[in-house]
Amino acid sequence: MIKPHGADELRPLFVEDAARRRTLLEEAETLPHLLLNSAAAANAVMLGAGYFSPLKGYMNVSDAIRVAMEMHDNNGLFWPVPCLNMSADAGVINGAGRIALRDPNVAGQPVIAIQNVTSVETLSAEQVKLITEKVFGALDQDHPGVATFTSLGNQVIAGPIEVLNYSYFERDFPDTFRTAPQIRAEIAANGWEKVVAFQTRNPMHRAHEELCKMALEAVDADGVLIHMLLGKLKQGDIPAEVRDAAIRKMVELYFPENTVMVTGYGFDMLYAGPREAVLHAVFRQNAGCSHLIVGRDHAGVGSYYGPFDAQAVFREQVPEGALEIKIFEADHTAFSKKLNRVVMMRDAPDHAREDFVLLSGTKVREMLAAGQPLPAEFARAEVARILMEYYQQSTAGDKV
Repeated sequence: MIKPHGADELRPLFVEDAARRRTLLEEAETLPHLLLNSAAAANAVMLGAGYFSPLKGYMNVSDAIRVAMEMHDNNGLFWPVPCLNMSADAGVINGAGRIALRDPNVAGQPVIAIQNVTSVETLSAEQVKLITEKVFGALDQDHPGVATFTSLGNQVIAGPIEVLNYSYFERDFPDTFRTAPQIRAEIAANGWEKVVAFQTRNPMHRAHEELCKMALEAVDADGVLIHMLLGKLKQGDIPAEVRDAAIRKMVELYFPENTVMVTGYGFDMLYAGPREAVLHAVFRQNAGCSHLIVGRDHAGVGSYYGPFDAQAVFREQVPEGALEIKIFEADHTAFSKKLNRVVMMRDAPDHAREDFVLLSGTKVREMLAAGQPLPAEFARAEVARILMEYYQQSTAGDKV
């Protein structure tokens, strides 16, 4: 199986020993507490779950700027997006060297991790701007990732952490949330060597289904990891539990048995386009996948990125040998009326736009909310039914 990123062994920061966790929770009661924002809490989950391996904790300002500028830290580790614990008020920890981190996303704000504080620094306005522009390629506050990042505060609390739980993800998604070690173990149990990963924050329609099958065949893989983001999204995106149900129904009915793993990970969407695509590759390499599908507008939002910028970044900015995982470059995929099947649009140069079944996201949402069936060429009926029920309930709720 493919090696983890940056090390021979995966280095998840979750404290596996139950007695050690109890000791740390008792210690937490004696430590200064810091209430994390959702972004820092998501970073803690990813550190604990091994997706951020081999990082040992939150970065300091120097490492964050180096990562933003050059995609590697001061020790030379290739890394595409700073992993930070940012706060608007670090004064609450009173200069302590060891602190308890509280989870903002769970009732009662329980302790999610213990951090050894190696530094507390202030990001200047110029440094915030630099990191924002390098990571997101934008400074526009209408960009959801930019708006979130620039609202987190300018105090950077660096240092290694020990993670005590996976926030709400294990509780809310017990059948779907999986850590990187758990996925590696399942891949090994399946006897798979080559595994293609498909990243999604949306439900999967016919085009996504066929894209996974195309990639599976093209790289001669043993299986597909459908790996969905379970954390916070922008307003208007479909909730994780609805996506989960729709994807599982599609896999159950339309994929050969024992060829797909449906899993999820606990992270908030960044909408950082190319940089986030590279981070997605790190996640999947750590989870044991040999290939990642990167398609049109991967991790994008609005018109902030070119349609294939997330593919170009791997060719133009990721150094040779920085990652072992390979990228399967996919074009926009749609149903061809001429060929009566789903194709990559680049493979049908003789087609005009009207030769494909193409629906905008807005049109799809309008049809589902109105109870109108989606074309069979666009979506499986069983999947569309799950989505339709969600949109109709949401619309009914808006009218109450």
